[in-house]
Amino acid sequence: MDLLKSKVRPMYFKYLVAASGSALVASIFGMVDAMMVGKYHGPSGNAALAIFAPLWSLIFSLGLLAGIGGSVIFANKRGSGNETEALEHFTLSILYGAALSILAMLIIGFFNEPLFRFFGADDELLVMAKKYLKPIFFAVPCCVFSNILSAYLRNDNNPNLATIAVVAGGVFNCFGDYFCVFVLDLGIFGAGLATAIGQYVAIIIMLVHFFRKKNTLRFVKPTSALRKLWNISVVGFSTAISDLAMGIIGILFNRQIMKYLGTDALAVYGILAQITPFAQCLAYGAGQAAQPIISQNLGAGQHDRIKECLKYGLYTCAGMGVFWTAVTQLAPNFFVNFFMTPTPAVLEIAPGIIRAYGISYILLPFNLFATYYFQAMMKANISMIASLARGAVISGGMILLLPMIAGADSIWYAMLITEILVAGYGVYYMVKCTWKHHNINSVV
Repeated sequence: MDLLKSKVRPMYFKYLVAASGSALVASIFGMVDAMMVGKYHGPSGNAALAIFAPLWSLIFSLGLLAGIGGSVIFANKRGSGNETEALEHFTLSILYGAALSILAMLIIGFFNEPLFRFFGADDELLVMAKKYLKPIFFAVPCCVFSNILSAYLRNDNNPNLATIAVVAGGVFNCFGDYFCVFVLDLGIFGAGLATAIGQYVAIIIMLVHFFRKKNTLRFVKPTSALRKLWNISVVGFSTAISDLAMGIIGILFNRQIMKYLGTDALAVYGILAQITPFAQCLAYGAGQAAQPIISQNLGAGQHDRIKECLKYGLYTCAGMGVFWTAVTQLAPNFFVNFFMTPTPAVLEIAPGIIRAYGISYILLPFNLFATYYFQAMMKANISMIASLARGAVISGGMILLLPMIAGADSIWYAMLITEILVAGYGVYYMVKCTWKHHNINSVV
């Protein structure tokens, strides 16, 4: 498909299926781990995964920083006919990802225990989180590069291979989890082992792209490397912080829940930490589907095609928001029984927690899609502010203040308040950028 000439609707939905499939199966990695660990260890297993969740967010956000940041600029440069600069950004994205992978492994290797303590672990949860980490530690580069390579495969007209890769890794993880956790009786360590191998499977399949005749990605010697790395970081930061926000929010929730409500409530939050990626996945898919279309058409000055693509993205997010809000309101105990063998105490508190938190899903997809849209429109500052507000400033303030002001249970409404405020900001600037101004100033 030609991103500048093909019909927008079929092209968008083709990319949506591919990108959403990747995001969906990536969510399955965590879901299967949670289900197997919850069934094997009970609520304490889900609580341990909730402790580990911020580390996942950190690792995957590094891939988004280098991958989305570089691929957005890559698409914009290619759309404007500047192929050399496009390839320079691809080269730098790969080098950036390698450096970030090494840095992440050093930090995790030397400081995992204080990190888990900071994330809210007590003595029991610390032991379980460290067991889960052992095999995953050696797959950290794969986790980073899965986001980098999938972003560039989408921009090099091969979104289906990225989906196939993640699906294959996810399928292996499903069967591997059961085999390692129950058949080999490895418990939470086995779940980490299956997840790590699944990441390697996905990366190996993605590398096939570089042996295809239609591959246009290649390494070149970059010029003005520091300036280009800065631009990659600026453009990629807002998407990276959206993913990192899950970690920041997770840390704050973990600490506040353990302070005010205890381990049973943390186990329920561990379930929400598995539901939320599914509520997000189609929003990520919509954003990732729209990004190459919008970026290249922006470079070519075709603004009517940008508006059409935006319309389909908004429809997608509206449908997903309504669906996940309805599911959490109507069947909260389904998730409890699916992810763990619950105790009576957990069954008593879970429905109220899941329903209260689940209302926020109505606006969550829009807010995530908006960050991709502003990035693709080369409005990195707007995207960054929205991401920081959602991921740290407003959400963090609500998580810390609400229990003190309105009681411990009010913490479950922190994300609803956050999503409402961020959506207001996003709608205002989306209208302003799309319908009032055609002259978009690029950061590059």
